[in-house]
Amino acid sequence: MFVELERRDDGVAVIRLNRPKVNALCAALLDELRDVALELTANPPGAVVVTGGERIFAAGADISEFHGPDEAAVIGRKFFDAMNALEAIPRMVIAAVAGFALGGGCEVALACDLRIAADNATFGQPEIQLGIIPGGGGTQRLARLVGPSRAKRIVMSGAPVKAAEALTIGLVDEIVPTAELHERAYALAAEYARGAVVAQGLAKQAIMGGLDGSLTEGLELEQRCFVEVFRTADAAVGVASFLEHGPGKATFIGR
Repeated sequence: MFVELERRDDGVAVIRLNRPKVNALCAALLDELRDVALELTANPPGAVVVTGGERIFAAGADISEFHGPDEAAVIGRKFFDAMNALEAIPRMVIAAVAGFALGGGCEVALACDLRIAADNATFGQPEIQLGIIPGGGGTQRLARLVGPSRAKRIVMSGAPVKAAEALTIGLVDEIVPTAELHERAYALAAEYARGAVVAQGLAKQAIMGGLDGSLTEGLELEQRCFVEVFRTADAAVGVASFLEHGPGKATFIGR
């Protein structure tokens, strides 16, 4: 197996890419990643952390599987399915990135909700240096995250983006010393896992779904999610706690 899944006692699920030496994203790994993401959607934890190696988060697609348009169509669809499944997990998904996250590795991080980078992290979409372009969401999710101009520079140059620059442009949300990366990611994920996780999932659905349409369509989606969240036990707990004790005192039950 190239993708390991661990469910921790604190409600955090850890997805670990493990295909030595560089975590190249072959077809089999992408299938496993898709299946794990679908499992976490069907049976959600409190939050998710996605991580890879200490020096290489993931070096990108397995280029040995690239031969021509027919093969590109197959591997491209596997990227499409895996990244969409990862993005669709109805909980906060945090990428904990150490070392290189290049090409498909960067695209895995982009499919997560937050990105915590070790101070040795380097991101990039170097496909252009092979005469090709990203095929796992790099042209789309990157542009939505950092803006089209910065995305064009990163994709069309293939130049690496060090952690400090990644933080400046909004590609990552936080930088920590490499030795503290996983401790910080797990602690942050555990904070989300203690929250109103069903409401978090509906908020994520509204935010991500709203990006795909007009403002009016997004507001209509928000209204549907707003009504739906009041059917949860956590909404009743949270409102009652606020009225009795004030904000920030509720103990949610995750339903």
